[in-house]
Amino acid sequence: MKKHFALVSGLLSVLLALPAAAQFAKPEDAIKYRKASFTLMGAHFGRVGAMAAGRVPYDAKAAADNADIALAMSKLHWAAFPEGSDKGETRAKPEIWKDAAKFKDAADKMQAEMVKVSAAAKLGNLDALKTAFGPAGATCKNCHDNFRKE
Repeated sequence: MKKHFALVSGLLSVLLALPAAAQFAKPEDAIKYRKASFTLMGAHFGRVGAMAAGRVPYDAKAAADNADIALAMSKLHWAAFPEGSDKGETRAKPEIWKDAAKFKDAADKMQAEMVKVSAAAKLGNLDALKTAFGPAGATCKNCHDNFRKE
């Protein structure tokens, strides 16, 4: 039941996020939205990573559930970078807007790797999860290095 709820919630979130950019009445709304989606993605991706690294016991169901949620969340925040949302309480670097193509490419690569993590998690094989997790983590690091202020 929880997995079904998580899947339905994730799919609903993705569908609702498609017109998200048009929904931000103020730049602050976009910033809050993307912070929340990054926080949720990071929390669930971190749970998968803890299993992949052996910091917590491997649980195939929990890995698959968390990977699915991280995948769904990975698609949400990209719409929340409209013009004008570079000011205020944000760690977004100006490069996001100056080199939007590079930012989009980084987002696409991360989402492709998150698909692989989700697929690997569904196999119920820890080694497959470890193999998929590393490259996905590298795409996260790439964005942090290039597009996020510390």
